[in-house]
Amino acid sequence: MNDSKSRPASPIGEAISGFLSGSGLGTRVSQAQVVLRWSELVGPRIAAVSRALAVTADGVLLVAVTSHPWMTELSLLERELLDAINRAAPSTPVRQIRFQLAR
Repeated sequence: MNDSKSRPASPIGEAISGFLSGSGLGTRVSQAQVVLRWSELVGPRIAAVSRALAVTADGVLLVAVTSHPWMTELSLLERELLDAINRAAPSTPVRQIRFQLAR
């Protein structure tokens, strides 16, 4: 008799959630949400001149910026941006933002 037939089926969402939690990938998926929600988190003015690229495993958000003056401006706003990001996604905090000139 096949053992898989003796276990009740679980919804795919629960199975994926369980896999992500068990594999440690859940944190990385949560961190990726910051990249996807960048425009929403920082507002249209900042989103127009920047683009979130990735979050490293150790909580560094990489952001491409359109010009040097904007990179300087956003560097000065880093603490405020981190506060807004971490309020929206407290389970996977971003600890630093690294700005780079967009190519």
